[in-house]
Amino acid sequence: QVQESGGGLVQPGDSLTLSCAASGRKFSRYALGWFRQAPEKEREFVAAINWQGTSTYYADSVKGRFTIARDKDKNTVHLRMRSLQPDGTAVYYCAADSSGIAGSFRSAQKDYWGQGTQVTVSS
Repeated sequence: QVQESGGGLVQPGDSLTLSCAASGRKFSRYALGWFRQAPEKEREFVAAINWQGTSTYYADSVKGRFTIARDKDKNTVHLRMRSLQPDGTAVYYCAADSSGIAGSFRSAQKDYWGQGTQVTVSS
């Protein structure tokens, strides 16, 4: 019910946009966001947006480079990633939280998870 797309191989300094489609009318009231997991590391929070699309929340490591936006008509969120570096290499997971609050992504306890999409940043 939550499906990511848009991953791939990019070079350092490049930009990439990931998308997450949440199927089902109930997701119009869910907060949506992203986590990532690099090889041999724990999953970490990246960015989230509330159900109205009016409030966002970012990890300090991506502030100013990543932008999350929501297309409410389609229950889709997009993560625009700029100036990617090799440390951005990870599997990126979309998640949904029934609270509808972006700040809920301080916790990795989520109602739904996608399967993940691989992003590799390498020259």
